[in-house]
Amino acid sequence: MEILELESFLPYRLYRLADAVSREFSGIYKDSHGLTRPEWRTLSGLGQHGTMTATELGEQSAMHKTKVSRAVAELERRRWLTRTPDGNDRRVEHLTLTRAGLAAYREMVPLAKAFERELLARLSASERTAIVSGVAALESALEVSGKTED
Repeated sequence: MEILELESFLPYRLYRLADAVSREFSGIYKDSHGLTRPEWRTLSGLGQHGTMTATELGEQSAMHKTKVSRAVAELERRRWLTRTPDGNDRRVEHLTLTRAGLAAYREMVPLAKAFERELLARLSASERTAIVSGVAALESALEVSGKTED
């Protein structure tokens, strides 16, 4: 019988690596602003793109709609975002960061960029080039645009 050795199986290794990086990064936004992973993804999506619907946020972040809904409710409770009903479809709401939400986002951007720099600094220049091009090649091969499943 053939055995699958998980420790050397690339999909499993990529999953574990992504989870480890995500967990390490989550400490930053949890410590600085008390955010969960879905809340961070929602805040950063709105910070990057401006106004979005919950559906668009879910597609952009590859989060299930219930996670988006909970994150939106919590950010609204904090008064970090507002909901505006769509003029043509009452089922749709446009989500936008408030001044406070935008301020929190702007505080976290340098923290996120510093985390990425420090993570990549653990690698040699050739390893950095290899990981960036390797990830881009896999995303292209799988027709993924930086989306992750949660």
